[in-house]
Amino acid sequence: MTLKNVLLTNAISSGMTGLLLATMPSLFTQLFKTPHSSPFTLVGGFLIVFSVFVLATAMKKIISKSWTKFIITLDVIWVIASVIAVISLFYTISIIGSVMILAVAVWVGMMAYLQNRNLNTI
Repeated sequence: MTLKNVLLTNAISSGMTGLLLATMPSLFTQLFKTPHSSPFTLVGGFLIVFSVFVLATAMKKIISKSWTKFIITLDVIWVIASVIAVISLFYTISIIGSVMILAVAVWVGMMAYLQNRNLNTI
């Protein structure tokens, strides 16, 4: 898998997740068993912006190493923040919510790993 393909996969998966969170926050409030939908809308908005940035990076004729490193850094921060969120919210959100957060964190971690592994191919 090339760096471009990994970045495109990251952009598409982030964008789709962002659209789901931003357009259907009430679904996630039910799944997470939480009364507030605004965190889902805000995270969805962030993911939409992030996906546009990742897509722009992937579509460049010569992929920028510094932009890719920034994307990797954001992905790693996402994974760390996800673990912290699950630990700190464990008793206030559903098990399904915790599993969903951790599943996405594993996916994002895989994106960071593959991006980093392919970084030297550009």
